[in-house]
Amino acid sequence: MSLLGSAYRALGQRTLFALDAERAHEVTTPFLEALHRSPTLAQAMAPALPPLPVAAMGLTFPNPLGMAAGFDKAGRFYNGLGALGFGFVEVGTVTARPQPGNPRPRLFRLRADRALVNRMGFNNPGAAAVAEALAAEPPRGIVRGVNIGKSKVTPLEEAPADYAESARLLGPLADYLVVNVSSPNTPGLRSLQTTAALEPILDAVSRELAAGGRRVPLLVKIAPDLADADIDAIADLATARGLDGIVATNTTIARPASLRTPAAEVAAIGDGGLSGEPLRARALEVIARLRARLGPAMCLIGAGGIASADDARAAMAAGANLVQLYTAFIYGGPDLPAGIVRGLAAPRA
Repeated sequence: MSLLGSAYRALGQRTLFALDAERAHEVTTPFLEALHRSPTLAQAMAPALPPLPVAAMGLTFPNPLGMAAGFDKAGRFYNGLGALGFGFVEVGTVTARPQPGNPRPRLFRLRADRALVNRMGFNNPGAAAVAEALAAEPPRGIVRGVNIGKSKVTPLEEAPADYAESARLLGPLADYLVVNVSSPNTPGLRSLQTTAALEPILDAVSRELAAGGRRVPLLVKIAPDLADADIDAIADLATARGLDGIVATNTTIARPASLRTPAAEVAAIGDGGLSGEPLRARALEVIARLRARLGPAMCLIGAGGIASADDARAAMAAGANLVQLYTAFIYGGPDLPAGIVRGLAAPRA
C-alpha cells in the first residue's frame, strides 16, 4: 500500500465519510487538480504499473481500467486520475447549457452495500466551459473520453440539436464521445433510449463529428433497467449506424431486495440512480447480452459493480473490452486503480 493509500485508510476515509458525500468529493478534488496541473508532481505520485495496453476503437488504451463519467464532470482533473493508475477517464456528463443540477443533498452512501445513490442532475458548467478546460490541459498518457447529455431546459423534441451542439464544441477535444441517454435524473431522458428517439440524436452527433474533420469514435451509454428486447434493439441500431461502442451500464432505479442497508434508510434517501456492488450482476447480464447480439467487433465498456481485478475479469469474460468504475473508488481509495491494474496483469493462480 502506498503512503497515500495508508493515509487514506488511517484517517482520510474516516474524515471524509463524516461529511456529506458530495462535500467529501469537493474536499478531495484539489489534490487531484494539483496532480492534473503538475506533470512533475503527477510523475512523483504515479505508481509503477505493468504494461497492459488494449487496442479498441482505433485507440490504444494504456490499460483497460477507466474512471466512469460523473466523477470529473467539468474536465478539471482527468490527468490527476491518470496519475493514480487509470488508463482512461470519461469526462462529463456535459450538457450544451450550463446547469446547476438538482437541489442538495443529491449524493448518498449506502455503506453496508458499498453503493451510492445519486440524483445529481447533470450539474456541469456547460460544453463551452468544459471545452476550454480540455483545451488547456491535453491528456498525459491516458485516453480522454467525453460524455454528453441533454440540457434540462431543452425539450425532448429538440434533443438532437442539443446533443449536436455539445458534439460540435467537445468532439474536437475528445478521444471518444459518448451519447448519454440513460441517466435517471433528467426528466424524460431515458425515453430517448427508444430507437426512434435515439436514431436522430446519433445522426445529428455523427454529422457534427464528421464536420470536425477528425475521426472521433462514437458510443452510446445505456441503462441496466432496459428490457432485453430494448437492449437488442439498441445493439441492432448501434450496428446499423456504425457506432464504435456501447457503455453498459449506467445506474439503476431499482432497489434490489438483497440490499443490506435498512429499507427505511433506503426509502428516506428517495429517488436516484443506484451504483456500486448491487449493480454488478445486472451489468454482467447486459454486457453478455450485448456481446452475443453484436458479435466480436464492436467495443463494449463495462461499468457497474467493478471493485476488484476479479470483477474486471468477469466483465471482460462477459464481453467487455474495457471497464470503468466510480463508486468503488469512493470506498477503495487512491490505491484502488493501481491495485486492479496489477491484479489484471498478474498470472491467475
